[in-house]
Amino acid sequence: MNKIIIKEVNTKADLKNFITFPNRLYKNNPCYVPPLITEEMAIFDENKNPVFEFSICKKYLAYKKNEVVGRIALIINKNEEKYSGIKKVRFGWFDVIDDIEITRKLIDKAYEMAKENDIHRIEGPVGFTNLDKAGFLSKGYNKLATMIGIYNEPYYHDHFEKLGFNKSNEWVEFYIEVVKVLPDKVIRFSKLLKEKYKLKSLQFKTKDELIERSDEIFQLLEDTYKVLPTYVPFSDKQIKYYKEKYIPFINKDFVICITDDNDKLVGFAITMPSYSIALQKAKGKLFPFGWYHLLRASKNNDWANFYLIGIHPDYQKKGITAIVLKEFFDLFNNKGIKYLETNPELDDNKSIQLLWKDYNPINHKRRKTYFKEI
Repeated sequence: MNKIIIKEVNTKADLKNFITFPNRLYKNNPCYVPPLITEEMAIFDENKNPVFEFSICKKYLAYKKNEVVGRIALIINKNEEKYSGIKKVRFGWFDVIDDIEITRKLIDKAYEMAKENDIHRIEGPVGFTNLDKAGFLSKGYNKLATMIGIYNEPYYHDHFEKLGFNKSNEWVEFYIEVVKVLPDKVIRFSKLLKEKYKLKSLQFKTKDELIERSDEIFQLLEDTYKVLPTYVPFSDKQIKYYKEKYIPFINKDFVICITDDNDKLVGFAITMPSYSIALQKAKGKLFPFGWYHLLRASKNNDWANFYLIGIHPDYQKKGITAIVLKEFFDLFNNKGIKYLETNPELDDNKSIQLLWKDYNPINHKRRKTYFKEI
């Protein structure tokens, strides 16, 4: 029997091995989408990522016959406990070959961390915050992954269920064909709402215009989600970090904002051209040619991914999303977008799923997180 060895990630070489392991694990899988290596490295850089001001993180690699066969990141987010009273060890960046003993050994490290910090709950896969990737794929293994979704094989679920973990949360994702002609009721309702609340749609002519509104967008994001029991506010440094991380990837043409008659932002939504195929071609690297594939995907694409939506509490449940969707479908038709894929939405969040009801959505992916009380 070959011995399984678990080693903590302590060096830059270890970290690169940690980050690139899934690329080797899924090398021949046509649905896997590798992240950019430099972006993943930056996530774990304590000098760059402000999340380390309130988080503890340990990373481990599993070895067998001197080869990497698994990985796991263990996280304690102290702000989560401070603001929401939730105390747990988060696990993420989990990947493994089909060997439950390797999974067991990696999870043992989570038990150790929990015991050392007097914590009695382990949950994952999640990241440092709720803006990170979460949930093992449980449906749609034969569908192309997106840059914000975890890809994995079905045996991950078998491992965790056999190890006594229970489902924590479940998400659904939808595939939608972009219709050429919107339902008449959507057009009429959108026009009526604009007139009633004196709203207007805002599209950006330059990236600088988007950057000027980015603080408002983040504030509206917080206003939208702070009612949730798991809400943890962003620090100023986090907002700056996320702006620097995500805005370069955002195509200004795929952002819709709704303002009131005082030019105050009351709603926004961010979509992007799909970068999945471009990232596959880039193979985790921007240079020498990865940037070119990403640039082409941003300008010549018939797929779009829906990422974020925020509606000010004063305008929620007033149908403002109808305006957003109407604007997007007009935009998609102008841009030649034929297909839209939604971001993961909590299975019990029926209000967000109602957004798509008029567009014949197909639930093509699902994903789950797991927890265990110890």
